Amino acid sequence: DILVDGKPCDCDAVVDCKVGDPVPLEVKLTNWSKHSVGPFALTMTPYQDYQNGVHNYELQDAITFVGSNTFYIDSVKPTKDSVYFGALLFLYTGDFYLNIKFHEDNCSKDLPLSWFCLPSVHIRAVEPVI
Repeated sequence: DILVDGKPCDCDAVVDCKVGDPVPLEVKLTNWSKHSVGPFALTMTPYQDYQNGVHNYELQDAITFVGSNTFYIDSVKPTKDSVYFGALLFLYTGDFYLNIKFHEDNCSKDLPLSWFCLPSVHIRAVEPVI
């Protein structure tokens, strides 16, 4: 599960947030397999989609992470959840997407397949109301 500002996200949902306000980000992974999995890392990569096949990943002047954009995970036990928290800070208005990917390493063959299908998160940064 992915929550942005406390709201569940999937590929069809758009989450609105205000420029200049930290936006809480929560990623919850559930291990439904019979084995513990890990260690591995999860990276959040923001981008803009220009709707013509071009993605802009050069957003260091528009978005910053409070903390790190990578979560390092030791292991997730069978049938257990592992929850990771971070925050985003949008400096400009616009429509942004957040791609969530696993780092490739030797343990990836043990990870649940559903974890490789995490949705992109659509976030709309708007001007704060004064």
